[in-house]
Amino acid sequence: MNDYVIFVDASADMEARFVSENDIRIVPMSYTLGGENRECAQMEDETTLKRFYDGQRHGDFTHTSQVSPQQYMDAFSPILAEKKDILYISLSGGLTNSHDSIGIAGGQLSEQYPDAAVYAVDSLCATGGIGLLARLAVRNKQAGMTVRENAADIEEKRHKVCHFFMVEDLMYLKRGGRVSAASAMIGTALGIRPILVIDEVGKLSVVGKQRGQKKAISDLLARYDRSRGSEINDISIVHADAPDTAARLVDGVKGLNPEAEITCCMLSPIIGTHTGPGMAAIIFFGDRSKILK
Repeated sequence: MNDYVIFVDASADMEARFVSENDIRIVPMSYTLGGENRECAQMEDETTLKRFYDGQRHGDFTHTSQVSPQQYMDAFSPILAEKKDILYISLSGGLTNSHDSIGIAGGQLSEQYPDAAVYAVDSLCATGGIGLLARLAVRNKQAGMTVRENAADIEEKRHKVCHFFMVEDLMYLKRGGRVSAASAMIGTALGIRPILVIDEVGKLSVVGKQRGQKKAISDLLARYDRSRGSEINDISIVHADAPDTAARLVDGVKGLNPEAEITCCMLSPIIGTHTGPGMAAIIFFGDRSKILK
């Protein structure tokens, strides 16, 4: 049977049109902006995202909440009640404990809906990386893969997704414990741009530092060129209200790989809470063994 539904959570970043046209469903995630609780249940429009990053620039505190088992049950139950299976590609378990919640919810759902199942894949990815895996899952489904086959393929391909990104303000990383307060203050004052990756176990790692935007962009492009593969040519450029930086990355990728299929979108509040405005990323299928070099 090939009648199943693909889910991602709201931390994924991809084109809203692609999500709509391919009936990709979203598990909502919650965040706080300036004391106001909000729910992200779709690919947010540019106006909403710009308002979020402008709020951060003006000093509004931002925070995210873990997805609860009940939220998963609310999202999945209507589909399972129709006796349709679910393929869910989640935010990396190395970045959130939400994946633990799906395990709890899955046990209860399997008892309530014995004629359908949830195949939950820990993406070991974030933002556009989840988006790339979702695009692959759609292609697999269209090619006739069963939900079980599709889940197995996504579990294999997740190890090939490479994330390289830079941030503008280190204080957001400081809040998440990625850099010390002293390093964040000095680095921000000196215009230091740390280069980060999501490593092979799905956690953030700092792999380099550059002084100034131009050098950081060159660093990202060099790392892309060194690590890129040829099997899947999809590239995701994601930015936190930094369109000029994103445009330079798009041009740079095209110069290195004219055959690249590039999508460019803004970063969701779920991840943007932890990176701050100005973040920019290149995400692609390649050789993950090289990302820490």
